[in-house]
Amino acid sequence: MHDLAALEADGVTATFVASTEFVSATDAQARALGFASVPAVYVAHPIQDRTDAEMAALADEALPRVLAAVTGDPVGG
Repeated sequence: MHDLAALEADGVTATFVASTEFVSATDAQARALGFASVPAVYVAHPIQDRTDAEMAALADEALPRVLAAVTGDPVGG
């Protein structure tokens, strides 16, 4: 989250990607760092026991949302 704050402060558009387990922690950290909202993409939890194929499927599913977060375009837009 600190890296995201530093990038955004330097004018670099960034987004945060994490599993759904970390939604409330992300919100708390964002408030502590003074973010009104954090551009974030969440994927299904858990991550650690997933196969390579499962991780690739999660990444494929998340990619349009990541691109939308960094470009400001709606998903599919």
